[in-house]
Amino acid sequence: MTVLVTGGAGYIGSHTVLALAEAGEDVVVIDDLSTGFSAYLPEGVPLFIGDAGDENLLEGVIAQHDVESIIHFAGSVVVPDSMRDPLGYYRNNFTTARNLLNVAVKRGIGRFIFSSTAAVYGNPDQVPVPEHAPTRPLSPYGSSKLMTEIMLHDVAAAYGMQYVTLRYFNVAGADPQARIGLATVGATHLLKIAVEAATGQRAKIDVFGTDYPTPDGSCIRDFIHVTDLSQAHRSALAYLRNGGASTTLNCGYGRGYSVLETIDAVRRVSGRSFAVQYAPRRPGDIMTMVADTSRIRSLLDWRPQYEDLETIAAHALAWEDKLFRERHGELRHAASA
Repeated sequence: MTVLVTGGAGYIGSHTVLALAEAGEDVVVIDDLSTGFSAYLPEGVPLFIGDAGDENLLEGVIAQHDVESIIHFAGSVVVPDSMRDPLGYYRNNFTTARNLLNVAVKRGIGRFIFSSTAAVYGNPDQVPVPEHAPTRPLSPYGSSKLMTEIMLHDVAAAYGMQYVTLRYFNVAGADPQARIGLATVGATHLLKIAVEAATGQRAKIDVFGTDYPTPDGSCIRDFIHVTDLSQAHRSALAYLRNGGASTTLNCGYGRGYSVLETIDAVRRVSGRSFAVQYAPRRPGDIMTMVADTSRIRSLLDWRPQYEDLETIAAHALAWEDKLFRERHGELRHAASA
């Protein structure tokens, strides 16, 4: 029995594939490598390079590898980009998921785990935000994920599929052993940008909005370590295999940190200073987003191991230092060749 992971060479996908492989699971990956890296997959995990919405590719991979469960990561995730290119986001996030579900139904696959986002909530009425809170996304990114959630619910009800939708809050950090991490050039994750600034790869970090009604005027986020999140996917798979009912779960720690607090944490961990530039608010940004995590902690056999902002920052920094040295070494080698 094999688990198909779409987008499995990407940031969160590769950490989840690593967690599954280390647990002895048979895993197969489909990824177009637009933001992923084949080198970050464990040895022996088959990779099919292509579009996760290509039904012919999906049919072949699922049949060849006897796939019994799907974890769907593949999609676009940058809020400002979605404001500029909504049609691209609806294609990559909604249409791809529709095609994947169509093949899953035809092949009789009964378990599906979906990578969603807290962006479906918009600006919540209460914080921490529970899963039953109103969904009012502020961006095409959030809307495309919400549309997929609704479609998955309807498909599961019609065809007897069981699913877990995981609504990620702010994913950050890297593998504690610095084997893999976030390597996408131009990534927009706050902690990624901060550690790039700390390692001298950026001249400054921009803070968008300092006039929010929060303690220091900047937005507040609930960070979750990517390794803890990968283990949540393993736990969700075990939950479904044990007959668990379809559900939607927040993935966070239930603790909020402001943008400025996060920057200060990176400064403390790195021992390095870097410039901060203040800019106006961006369309689509959410002011405060902190998870109510009572449901995931009660339903899944999941215990976070890295529930601390400085630990997350330290792992992100160790990975960034390694990545910088590797890339700098490659450049030196190319220059001398």
